[in-house]
Amino acid sequence: MKQVLQNRKTGRPFVGEVPVPALQRGRVLVRTVASLISAGTERAAVELVSKGLVQEARQRPDLVKAVVAKVKNEGLLNTFAAVRDKMAASQALGYSAAGIVSAVANDVTEFQIGDRVACAGVGFASHAEVLSVPKNLCVHLPESVSFESGAYGTLGAIALQGVRLAEPTLGESVVVIGLGLVGQLTVQLLKANGCRVCGLDLDPSRVSLALELGADKAVVSNEEAAKEIAAWTRGHGADAVLITAATDSNGPIELAAQVSRLKGRVIVVGMTGMDIPRPPFFSRELKLIVSMSYGPGRYDPDYEERGHDYPLPYVRWTEKRNIESFLQLAGDKRVNVERLTTHRFPIAEAERAYRLISGDVQEPYLGVVLNYDPEAEIARRVSLNATAPVRKAEKAIVLGVIGAGGYVPAMLLPHFKAEGVQFSSIATASGISAHDVGKRFGFAYAVSSAEEVLDDAQVNLVVIGTRHATHAELARKALERNKHVFVEKPLALNDQELESVLDVAGTSTGKLMVGFNRRFSPLAQRAKEFFAGSETPLSILYRVNAGRIPKEHWTQNDVEGGGRIIGEVCHFIDLMEHLTGALPVFVFAESMSAKSSKIIDTDSVFITLRFADGSNGAVAYLSEGDKSLAKERVEIFGAGRVFVLDDYRRATLYKDGREEQVTLKAQDKGQQAQVHAVCASVLEGGAAPISLDELAATSRATFRVLDSLRERRPFEL
Repeated sequence: MKQVLQNRKTGRPFVGEVPVPALQRGRVLVRTVASLISAGTERAAVELVSKGLVQEARQRPDLVKAVVAKVKNEGLLNTFAAVRDKMAASQALGYSAAGIVSAVANDVTEFQIGDRVACAGVGFASHAEVLSVPKNLCVHLPESVSFESGAYGTLGAIALQGVRLAEPTLGESVVVIGLGLVGQLTVQLLKANGCRVCGLDLDPSRVSLALELGADKAVVSNEEAAKEIAAWTRGHGADAVLITAATDSNGPIELAAQVSRLKGRVIVVGMTGMDIPRPPFFSRELKLIVSMSYGPGRYDPDYEERGHDYPLPYVRWTEKRNIESFLQLAGDKRVNVERLTTHRFPIAEAERAYRLISGDVQEPYLGVVLNYDPEAEIARRVSLNATAPVRKAEKAIVLGVIGAGGYVPAMLLPHFKAEGVQFSSIATASGISAHDVGKRFGFAYAVSSAEEVLDDAQVNLVVIGTRHATHAELARKALERNKHVFVEKPLALNDQELESVLDVAGTSTGKLMVGFNRRFSPLAQRAKEFFAGSETPLSILYRVNAGRIPKEHWTQNDVEGGGRIIGEVCHFIDLMEHLTGALPVFVFAESMSAKSSKIIDTDSVFITLRFADGSNGAVAYLSEGDKSLAKERVEIFGAGRVFVLDDYRRATLYKDGREEQVTLKAQDKGQQAQVHAVCASVLEGGAAPISLDELAATSRATFRVLDSLRERRPFEL
């Protein structure tokens, strides 16, 4: 399908061919009929990327700090690779569209195929022929509202949320600074609310349009504007000022303070300079509010992505209900949307639209709409390479990938490429990353669904890098087709999922492999050799400076990610299994008790393990430390020796009263060596790099850790 993308390296928007997005839980698929370019927001995004890394770094010093910390902890080469991968990614443009529902997830009941809808959301309501939209970001389109008008729904909700925050009352005098799309909609909404409205803009044509659409007064912004507003308000000043301008200048916030009455309200809706001048805000005791986009629910993954609505009696106006309200006003002709559209382009010519809003084409514009043919045939498979891989010999490896988040292209695919495997098909939820990653690594096809990868006759090794909740099911399906499987950890989220995979793995001719890479790292291998031949058990201390992950992150969600114990602690248990050569037989865990809504208690735990050979281990997984401390440190004691591993970059060996230092050029957590072992296993037909017993024991140990935390008692495995 066609989709407007922005190249991170050049900043240039382009129309790419990407696979149709997958239908996911809690979502609908929509065939787009119209989408609206938000000129101010999208122009700013395009310009920022176009200015390059230096300018972006100036505006995002937090990212610079993160890169510096990554260099310190992981080395320059690994950091360079991560930044390179980030820069190679395309990003979707657009966040307001309308179309026709073409598919509905089983757990969505409020929409049916054929419904006319308006959609919202960055990454969801993009400029694309098919959209995958969560149900809370999708609303029914009134019959009296056209698709083009429906495409204004998101911007209308932004304007409406600003008006709600201003709390206007009948007859109040309100000033709107900035008469772009949101400003023109704001003027009309305030008039519908019974207010006297004055608009300001630098562009005389937009001032004239505001008057045409109902403004009581509109002036070209200049040095005399404040005097004109003072006269218009009979010397009282504005009851409220809404700033809808898009500019780096501090002028709008200064003007807002100047024209406000005593105890007036200033609402910032647009992206503008925010150096607040204290004297006028203080002397007039002004209230300042920054509007958060479409309304309550914005930036809340539980609301937007997981479909948990806020109860109407307590949160009357969510972002979804704001869109519905705006579209109803449009349907009742209380808001004139059609008058705002100045340009229309077919999706295939979207690059012309961006040349217009970027100023490359010297022509006035306001509302720029992209049009689509919802009946056009769309191929689900996108060819990326002129020559598809053909397995020339039974031992050749042909790779299929399901899920290509940051880890898969950064830490796995380069090593598979170095092993000489052939890349066949790749599928991701959005389709964009499948396009980007597929192009970069030379895949033959980008496809729309996991099933298409699994059914690819050429593929004999499937890499699964999706969100954790789908790992077990996809691994089971691949094994049922007798394909080899490499699953990025974890293997499963509970005992039932685990058993379903193991049952199939026991009979499949395909091998089951899981991304427990640390045992393959050169320093872990050195530790294994260091204690080789010892008949005494080991004692292992594993300290992890894990850092916080927000509660809202998908990995913290029990359904999608399973939490950090299952998702990451599995690594450390697997390494202990490898070093001891024994399976865990006992676990006990305790977490902190912070009594703070900002802290997840089970993200800071002490875990005690006992292994079948008598060894013991302790994992201190801690999320409340400082990032400047290296993430992982392992201390191994046994047979009168000590091996200390520091973040997989250096090790210190203690033996016979002597100390030996081993330092690597860069951090190496074993991904390359593991991929080599996986490929060797497939090609040579030997045993899988990690046995099924070990894979099962590691997963079960993480499940029992969670049981121990819940029940506050030890568990035997």
